[in-house]
Amino acid sequence: MESPNRARLQTTPWTLLRDLINERTGIYFDQNNLDLMIDKLSGLMTERSLDSPTDYYYFLKYDAEATGEWSSVVNAISVRETYFWREIDQIRALVDVLVPQLCERFSEPLRIWSAACASGDEPLTIAMALDQNRWFDRHPIEIYASDLSSTAICLAQRGIYRERAFRNLPSELRSRYFRRVAEGWEIDPHIRRRIIWRTANLTNRSDIVDLARCRVIFCRNVFIYFTEAAIRKIVKVYEECMPQPGYLFLGAAESLLKFTTKFSLEEIGDAFVYMKGRAS
Repeated sequence: MESPNRARLQTTPWTLLRDLINERTGIYFDQNNLDLMIDKLSGLMTERSLDSPTDYYYFLKYDAEATGEWSSVVNAISVRETYFWREIDQIRALVDVLVPQLCERFSEPLRIWSAACASGDEPLTIAMALDQNRWFDRHPIEIYASDLSSTAICLAQRGIYRERAFRNLPSELRSRYFRRVAEGWEIDPHIRRRIIWRTANLTNRSDIVDLARCRVIFCRNVFIYFTEAAIRKIVKVYEECMPQPGYLFLGAAESLLKFTTKFSLEEIGDAFVYMKGRAS
């Protein structure tokens, strides 16, 4: 039997607020996580002197001053759990297999996009791996990184990280690419400047249509927070905009099986990658 508290959550105005956030951002809190959303938003409501989720819902949806508030909402609810050298087999597949093939075949710059990059650990990992193999000296490569949260992008641009971010990074690479500062560890500016940072809402076509023209897209551990409708919307842009061949990297727990037939799952190196078109 369902608990009275859980049943109450299913019928309160919090679900209206939850659905509005999903509509605007793609992020979805199911019934098991609705109390987490409540915790994250309660402080913002207090700052606005709003006592009820209904009032906050109407403020966010209709008030002329709500544009700036949405940035605060996004920063409050965004997931920033990431670290260097995460799921490194995929990045090795990129650097060791795909980059040599693509740079030999195409003379134009190789464009790589890290979608939902959080504090920047993923695109910086890509840049470090490319730098290790001296690819920046051998071919023009552009790395783009975006996140819905402006706070996350500010942290990424600052480039200072704490110990938790290094739990997978070999110590010799930390010594090579980071220097100790008062607040933690600062990434080598030479590597940080390789990244073009921006904010982008993955469910807003105008935000991502140019980024989706990148030949390589990392969109890892993102779709697990989205509804199927939001995933379909994003994947449709990828289908339309990515060149052929194009390579889409998802997290280990994510699949496109239900969402598209334009991408095939291929084993490249020691990793699985979704591919648009054929390699030759």
